Parts: sequence; C-alpha cells; structure tokens
Amino acid sequence: MNKVGRIILGIVIGLIIGILGMYTLMLFTPVLDKFLPSSTVITKDKTKVVEKSSLAPSIKKIKNAVVAIEGYKSTQKGSTGTGFVYKVDDKYGYILTNQHVIANVDSIHLILTNDKVIEGKALGGDEYLDLAVIQVDKKDVLAIADLGTSEKSEIGDQVFTVGSPLGEEYRGSVTSGILSGKDRMVSVNVSNSTNSDWVMKVLQTDAAVNPGNSGGPLVNINGQVIGVISMKLSDEDIEGMGFAIPMETALAHLDALEKNKTIEWPVMGISMSNIDDAGAIYKYRLNIKKKPSYGALVAKVEKDGAADKAGLKSGDVIVAVDGQKVKNSAYLRYELYKHKIGDKVEVTYIRDGKEGKTKVTLEKE
Repeated sequence: MNKVGRIILGIVIGLIIGILGMYTLMLFTPVLDKFLPSSTVITKDKTKVVEKSSLAPSIKKIKNAVVAIEGYKSTQKGSTGTGFVYKVDDKYGYILTNQHVIANVDSIHLILTNDKVIEGKALGGDEYLDLAVIQVDKKDVLAIADLGTSEKSEIGDQVFTVGSPLGEEYRGSVTSGILSGKDRMVSVNVSNSTNSDWVMKVLQTDAAVNPGNSGGPLVNINGQVIGVISMKLSDEDIEGMGFAIPMETALAHLDALEKNKTIEWPVMGISMSNIDDAGAIYKYRLNIKKKPSYGALVAKVEKDGAADKAGLKSGDVIVAVDGQKVKNSAYLRYELYKHKIGDKVEVTYIRDGKEGKTKVTLEKE
C-alpha cells in the first residue's frame, strides 16, 4: 500500500475509533445531556424521548392516598372537598382534611381512586386550625401519604396539588406550580362570622386551586406533603393565589384531633372588636378619645378575668402583644393563640391617647 493509501486508512480508522468512543461516552455518562433537548435521553438500546423533569413518579407516590370527600346533610350533598391518608394503625386509616369541608354534615362519603365509595367517621376538628381527621377501616386504605414539612422548602421550589376540583367528576386532578410565598398572614372568618376574626399563617402557591381542592395535599418534588390546601383568593383581578396550611402546623395538633380533644385556646377575658366597628362602639357605649389607626378594641372586660386583673378597661385599644403589632381583633387572637393557658404576655394598649403596658396571664376559655 502506498503512502497516500496508508494516510487514508489511518484517517478512516481514527474516525471509527472516535465515533465508537463518543457513542460509549453518550451511553455511560451524562456529560452530553446538557447539549440535548431536555426531553431526550440516550439509552443502550436507542435514543428515546422521555420527560426528564416529569412529576409522574411523585404523583404516583401520593395519588392513591388521596380521596374525594362529599358531606351530606340528610340526603342532600352539602359540601365537597379532598383529603389524604396520612396514617394507619392495626384497625383504621386516618385521613386529614379541612374542618370547613365536613362541618355541619350528617354523613361523610369518601371516593377512592379505585372508584369505591366508603363512609368515613369524623373524629375531631377545629375551626381555627381549619383541620379535621376522618377515620376509615384499614382494609379501605390504598396508600399512605409521605409527610414532610415546609420548613426547608424555599420560594421557587416546584410543588403540585392532587384534588377534586368541582367535585367527584374531576377527582384526582393534578395542578402544578411553585411555592410562591411562606408565612403569609391571611385574614379569614370562622363560624359564619361576617368579620375577619382569625389570621392564618399559610404557604402561598400559584398551582391552580379550585372549589373541591380544600383539604388536599400540597406536595413537593419528592412526593412529600408539605401543606394542606385550605383556600384561594377569589377576585376578578386575582389569579394564581392559593394557600395551604403548613404540614408542621397540622402535625402539632394531629394527636388531639385523632382523640377528639377540644383544642383549648387561651383567652384574656375580654370581648373584642375592631376599632372601626361603629356597631360595637355604640352597643357598649364606648367613648374613645384619639383613636389609633390600628389595633383591637377592648369592648368589654369580664369581671375578675385575666384582663380585669391586669388593669385593662373597656375602650382600651390593644396595639401589640409581646412587641408584635396587632392590626385588628383577628391579629390579637392570632398572637394570643401562639401561647398556652397560663402563659404571661405583655400587652401594649392605648387609653385616652396615651400608651400603656401591662402583663396578662392567659386563662382557659
């Protein structure tokens, strides 16, 4: 073979070795993944298209633990929502949902992912937590949710929900988004109150939340439940603002709810209202001088109660508890409910335009 032939042969051999080396590299290392479309993966058999960032594995992990809930008043359907199995023992399975989903109903029907309809028993619930526990027979449990917490989650983390928007027909619907915010303070009303009388510290997500999603899980990319869907802001100018109760809040009260124990919230021994509540001011014949721009109005003080013993009077406006600003009566209740019965708190108040402070020992309602 002449010199030119040897050169050509060498080039051909070099190309073959290079191609084989590159193919081997593509098979056994992820080095070239970044040069490929995000949905392309190289396998030993052939190149195939898959979704590398798919939530499918995490959805499969939680899906069968989620149930659709229908609450009935007599024979009429009164409410719909979602729940998820978080625990089983020797006899029963335990489902977590929102209290407002099962409040004021006579019976609770649960629809499983295998289309079986079973009846659940409400064990305990709390309107301020907006959490409730339902008990079912262990034999009806198809899967158990993996519980996590939101403490290490960061804004921007991918999350998703599984629920029953608009009821049974769309049960098992998945929506995804990101964790949009943490420690959001959202005012709500309970017990059909016309005023916002409670503040919830919640997680915010832009994953779609619709009627029927209440009580369902907010799940992270690992398939762990980090929150319980509770509400959304509904307004024609608002889109993509759903909220979930942090799982750590639920975990702190599950034992009491399972045992149907009443959650005992501490009180000060006052009737409270907002400082702009003209009805309360008229009802209690209060004469408030130099009314501050925010705070919770002490409408009435119970005789020999905690507030009375601490020197608070009707007409005082509470503006802080332990240095934390109190915007209105809902925020006052929130600050008090962070404590236990018997705790002593410092209350800052305004009386006749002047600021005062006192220590109040919280008591049982």
